[in-house]
Amino acid sequence: MMKMEKWLLIGSGGREYAMAQSLAKNVNREVFVAPGNPMMNVIDRVQTLDIEELDFDVLIEFALDNQIDWTVIGPEKPLSDGIVDRFTNAGLKVFGPNKEAAQLESSKEFAKEVMKSAGVPTAAYATFSNYDESIKYLEEHDFPVVVKLNGLAAGKGVFIIKDLAEAKETLSSIYDNNVHQEILIEEYLEGQEFSMIVMVNGLDIITMPLAQDHKRIYDGDKGPNTGGMGAYSPLPQFRDNVLNEGLVKVIRPVLDEMHKRGILFQGFLYAGLILTKDGVKVIEFNVRMGDPETQVILPQLQGDLGDVIVKLMNHQEQNVDWQTDRYFLGNVLAAKGYPGNHKNGLTLPQFSDDKLAVVYAGVEEQDEQLVSYGGRIMMVITSNKDLKKAQKLVNQAIADNVNTNDYSYRTDIGDKAFR
Repeated sequence: MMKMEKWLLIGSGGREYAMAQSLAKNVNREVFVAPGNPMMNVIDRVQTLDIEELDFDVLIEFALDNQIDWTVIGPEKPLSDGIVDRFTNAGLKVFGPNKEAAQLESSKEFAKEVMKSAGVPTAAYATFSNYDESIKYLEEHDFPVVVKLNGLAAGKGVFIIKDLAEAKETLSSIYDNNVHQEILIEEYLEGQEFSMIVMVNGLDIITMPLAQDHKRIYDGDKGPNTGGMGAYSPLPQFRDNVLNEGLVKVIRPVLDEMHKRGILFQGFLYAGLILTKDGVKVIEFNVRMGDPETQVILPQLQGDLGDVIVKLMNHQEQNVDWQTDRYFLGNVLAAKGYPGNHKNGLTLPQFSDDKLAVVYAGVEEQDEQLVSYGGRIMMVITSNKDLKKAQKLVNQAIADNVNTNDYSYRTDIGDKAFR
């Protein structure tokens, strides 16, 4: 009998649920998720641990005591706090970027500097750390512009500003909150945004199917930014050369530049890209998989995620096989009021259609009942040869089963493919 492999996955959301599912496809593998969420325990060969994702000492102790073969990191905060450095120093094998490499996400300015040196196309920008100077700059500048907070802001630190009045209002609230906040003011790029996520070991790259996320809370890209309200993949509106252009113009030059600086990048690299009339440009980098993109990308993997990681980390040749004949599309159900104040403890909707997959995120156990906890609660996903049919199926299932007093969701996920 084969010895069971043991893997540790850090995180608790929908992204980690999908990662746990993919890792656990291998019948010779046990997957532990810290802290995970209660619904992950329902997946075969997966169990959750009562350890917080930033409790590095206890995580390392668990990994050593239980002879964990590999650890994979889901969210950004542990990465930017240096979890990979800590695990590596403890002699543990881990898939994710170290603290220095994670600056591609944790410091917008570092990312811009790397792109500049690497000649990667991105928006023109300027940095500021006080109200007066930023307003003075904007008085001389065309609108719309994009204002970004430097540092991690859980996907919510980005504002699109239409005129000077809105700029004053937004910047006042930013600087009331933190007098020394560093911001970037960038040119606004026109075009369709999409996510290109790759797996990296130094200069070795494995591409994944492109996906498109929907950041705003309401249909038609209205309302405030969220962590993401839905996604679909692959993207039929782009020719095959878009993936290649992303690889040649963005991913490879950035990894070459990191290599030149003596920074080893290992893990997931997520390029938030936009296809403008001048070709592909970078909006931002993340150093982990996207949530909700992961939930529609990983089900397309024909093998299992663990094998891909091990071969990549050992520099072994491999052909990674992704399905190509179906579209995967999913809608996030969020607690009403998200991304602002929202209730917890909502009853969870039930879905019985076997054409649907439900990925759980913000759920907790209360009096032996599972209820909502947090902003984004679950994601309802289907796949179909016809993207429009996939969209209709998910929307109909949600309309039939979800209480709109408790939950908000979008109905236009996938629409940009039909324009």
